[in-house]
Amino acid sequence: QVQLVESGGGLVQAGGSLRLSCAYSGRTFSTMGWFRQASGPHREFVGNIVWRDGRTYYPDSVKGRFTISRDNAKNTVYLQMNDLKPEDTAVYYCAVRVEILGKFDYWGQGTQVTVSS
Repeated sequence: QVQLVESGGGLVQAGGSLRLSCAYSGRTFSTMGWFRQASGPHREFVGNIVWRDGRTYYPDSVKGRFTISRDNAKNTVYLQMNDLKPEDTAVYYCAVRVEILGKFDYWGQGTQVTVSS
């Protein structure tokens, strides 16, 4: 089992920045990802970090604006979001998968990010 708790969401103006946190505990995992859900059931992938080597990956929609980092001493992963746009408005989730190419198995409760124009 992995327990995940997101925090750091809020209301910001377009062009602003937020840093989200994901505090984790429990068993080891291969990958932590960040996702967002604006409406409907789909959660859009916005980046991940491979635990073994720290490599990060981002889709084109956020590349250059979002950065994932981790602080092992605090058991926390961060999602730094810069130059926010109204279309970034969503509930943001962190999630982990045990197998590197497998399903994301464990999810946090999410934190709301609202970007005003």
